[in-house]
Amino acid sequence: MEFSRLQKLNQARVLVVGDVMLDRYWHGDTGRISPEAPVPVVKVSSLEDKAGGAANVAKNIAHLDGQVGLLGLIGEDDNGVSLTRILESEKIASQLVTVEELPTIAKMRVISRHQQVVRLDLEETFSEQHSRLLLARLEQVLDDYDFVLFSDYNKGALSAIKEMIALAKSAGKTVLIDPKSSDLSLYRGADYITPNLNEFKLAGGQVGSEQELTDSARQLIADNGIGAMLLTRSEQGMSLICATEKHDFPAQVLEVSDVTGAGDTVIATLTTMLGAGMAPKDAVEVANIAAGIAVSKLGAATVSPEELSRKMGQYLRQTGEHYQTPFDDVLKHIAFAKQNGEKIVFTNGCFDILHAGHVRYLAQAKSMGDRLVVGLNNDESITRLKGPQRPINALKERAMVLSALASVDWVIPFGSEAENDTPAKLIEQISPDILVKGGDYKVSEIAGADHVLSQGGHVEVLAFLDGCSTSGIIEKAKLGKTAKS
Repeated sequence: MEFSRLQKLNQARVLVVGDVMLDRYWHGDTGRISPEAPVPVVKVSSLEDKAGGAANVAKNIAHLDGQVGLLGLIGEDDNGVSLTRILESEKIASQLVTVEELPTIAKMRVISRHQQVVRLDLEETFSEQHSRLLLARLEQVLDDYDFVLFSDYNKGALSAIKEMIALAKSAGKTVLIDPKSSDLSLYRGADYITPNLNEFKLAGGQVGSEQELTDSARQLIADNGIGAMLLTRSEQGMSLICATEKHDFPAQVLEVSDVTGAGDTVIATLTTMLGAGMAPKDAVEVANIAAGIAVSKLGAATVSPEELSRKMGQYLRQTGEHYQTPFDDVLKHIAFAKQNGEKIVFTNGCFDILHAGHVRYLAQAKSMGDRLVVGLNNDESITRLKGPQRPINALKERAMVLSALASVDWVIPFGSEAENDTPAKLIEQISPDILVKGGDYKVSEIAGADHVLSQGGHVEVLAFLDGCSTSGIIEKAKLGKTAKS
């Protein structure tokens, strides 16, 4: 498997076209039954809006570092404005077409004590006339992308999908479809379709035996002019089926918390990996791993490159390859993690020669939250702080070693002369929930502590492991060299 392709995810240029929607969540506690009717009263304490439908597919691609655009239909209303703002914050190049006479599709859920009390759907089906507005916009932006992903939720945005596929194929694009219709002839010309088992059966697929499933899948794609089918099979994993080959991928053994949006994660990951140059079989294997991660989270979750890298660790160790988040993308990844409600921990240091004290310290820091960011002094900063003989190891090597630790999620260099060799400006950019410093400092002496506290965060001071220091290791090495000579 070409795991080095994880470093090239930003080469994937994907246009998502389909039924976009706003997912709105009201969270609150329930303490009594309404006197007006036998229903619980939920005292709403927070409101959360998320991208849904095809917009969630685009979000999954953005969180994997793919370059992603989005075409969809919204109404001229507040929900459309909210969805547009969300897409901007998710770094998605949205091309939403406004339809005056119909509302933005919205799914509104009331959640209490981690249980959904009720869902309210605000929607009307868009017509073929509306879909042709998308077709016209598709023609305008198609040259900017290599892959076109159609996300069909049967809400009308893809009523003209036959013409859309023909347009994309005539332009030489690879086409993938998450289908909703049981009439697969609508998707003629597609390179990949990704039905689930129920959709497969509704389309005429037979599941009496494994051979029967394979034969009927091949018949369906042959009859409808489709290149290949990625059949998602719930606890049985998924199967990639084409005219001459079939590859089965067992479900990942993770505790299932919520299957919401798992199909979005599968097709988004598959497309991004193909866009990064990965072979189809390998791309499906990664998509299968991503699905296992997604269903272990609550809600329509996304998966990050770092999570994929950790989950694929056994393969990475065998090949000697390792995924390291590009420095330029780290702040974006941190922002995505915050949007997912993850607690961010920050610490910093030179980490010139990694030793047992460092490893224990970083593990302790990580245990305080969900993600650990390490600010790493650059080479010039270390020279100013430690003298002309330091650093022993250059910035790239130090960053690679740190990022390979299970406790470390991201590494960001700092230390320009303007920063005065402190991470204060970096901490202001990140605004971590918890700032960790090693040693016997007072909180008032720690760079960036005032900012973290002002944002409602916490500052923690951890003791170093006695007898462990980079300077001590260097001195031991010098003594050993002198004794030998």
